[in-house]
Amino acid sequence: MTPHSVPRVLLATFSLLPDGEPGGELLVRALADRGIEAAWVAWDGRVRWADADLVAVRATWDYHRRCADFLGWASAVGKETRLLNGADVFAWNADKAYLTGLEGRVPVVPSVLLDDRDPDRDPDSGPGGGLRGGLERALDRFGVVVVKPRTGASGVGVVVAESPDDHRLAGLTAGPWIAQPLVESVRTRGETSVFVLDGRAVSQVDKRPAPGEIRVHEEYGGVSRAVPLDDRAAAAAVRALAAAGELIGRPLDYGRVDLMELDGEPVVSEIELIEPGLYLDVVPGNAEPFADLVVSRLS
Repeated sequence: MTPHSVPRVLLATFSLLPDGEPGGELLVRALADRGIEAAWVAWDGRVRWADADLVAVRATWDYHRRCADFLGWASAVGKETRLLNGADVFAWNADKAYLTGLEGRVPVVPSVLLDDRDPDRDPDSGPGGGLRGGLERALDRFGVVVVKPRTGASGVGVVVAESPDDHRLAGLTAGPWIAQPLVESVRTRGETSVFVLDGRAVSQVDKRPAPGEIRVHEEYGGVSRAVPLDDRAAAAAVRALAAAGELIGRPLDYGRVDLMELDGEPVVSEIELIEPGLYLDVVPGNAEPFADLVVSRLS
């Protein structure tokens, strides 16, 4: 990589969103105001990544369908130029098993890992192994459970189950999976997302599901709105990202922490370190602190 007189930044998206995330032009404009030339490019396109002074993964919202390819791409890019957060962070965050590593460090929604291993063929899986055995243990521990793919996004393949024979389990996508208790507050209070950039909480979006849903995503009828930063949520998010950095071995550049209320306290449901949307159509002001983060990493 050769430094340029005008710094060049590439914002990685995917082929179905050539102009990046909704409101993506705000980020390009914020970077231009800081003397940085930025462009949206598809992560799997014909791009000379080494020509960029920095690459920021922003809207690669197909990565979970091609995870091995994506992680290989990130590793290669990281050897050619500066990649925010980095391939090792992406690999850690791509498997929701990271939540079990965070338990005991910060309050998280408790989780049980599930897979299809047959105990008759794999002695390491123990008695009652495989998907059914794992579900039985999760149901005994939590009651009603939410099961989701360990590598997934946008609520795809998320199901609620009340028994190992629940017909809704037919909606599972490819495993392995993670099972968590159904946090009832998601139906009434929804989920809170806090954006943490360079170790600082900068904004908050509250998301509510449609009636009868637990998924807060817009494609399932959910509604997102910008709200003032709540002190407790902000503190929980900053602690969560710091704990993730401790597990990985270095501070993180950016992240979005999704929180639910459990027993009256905010707890981590997920941490998004790969391609968390900035919700620029909801919080256009997020473009400014993200641009400042880029400037600090270029210096």
